Amino acid sequence: MDWNDFVKSESKKEYFKKLECFLKDEYKNKTIFPKVDEILLAYKLTPLSKIKVVILGQDPYYNEGKAMGLAFSVNKNAPIPPSLVNIFKEIDRNYDRKYLPRKSGDLIFLAKQGVFLLNTILTVEENKPLSHKNKGWEEFTDNTIIEICKTKNPTVFMLWGNSAREKLSLIKENVIKDKPLLILESSHPSPLGAHSGFIGCGHFKMANDFLTNHGTTQVDWIEN
Repeated sequence: MDWNDFVKSESKKEYFKKLECFLKDEYKNKTIFPKVDEILLAYKLTPLSKIKVVILGQDPYYNEGKAMGLAFSVNKNAPIPPSLVNIFKEIDRNYDRKYLPRKSGDLIFLAKQGVFLLNTILTVEENKPLSHKNKGWEEFTDNTIIEICKTKNPTVFMLWGNSAREKLSLIKENVIKDKPLLILESSHPSPLGAHSGFIGCGHFKMANDFLTNHGTTQVDWIEN
């Protein structure tokens, strides 16, 4: 199965039909992020068969000009959010680099390398975080995680914060036998949680070491 087949299959289910009706009304009458054609950007950029690393976020940025359909990523011209700054700092720390401020928080370069940047809720109303909670996206993204667990390719799950760590049992219950799997957990990279475990977690180097040990090319975490 590829993501096109997956989306077609899910779209036939009752929960998804209700979600589509809800979203049609929301986009018509309110300001919703991201743009309609970017909702499934992670699925378009990172084929199921090419996934190496899964990073789970919660829901999109709810301010104008930021959300772009990839967890933690922002549009090129948007200010880099504090959580993403901490992610970049941890990447540099993993590779003994002095932290170099990035010009952009656009993570498309990672998505194209097999890093699946998945929010568990894929849309949000402007200035209302979690406004699209319990509308159907959770079922869609849970089923997404299950499909990833069915693949044979070595996969790293990075679970940062309580919301992401709630998916631990889902992953363990659905992973196929003999699939090379590494699950990395820590606090969230936000300023409120980063010092409780994310800073110094070493996840980016650990992920690359795992991929190398299983015959898979590493992720270049630093955009050239």
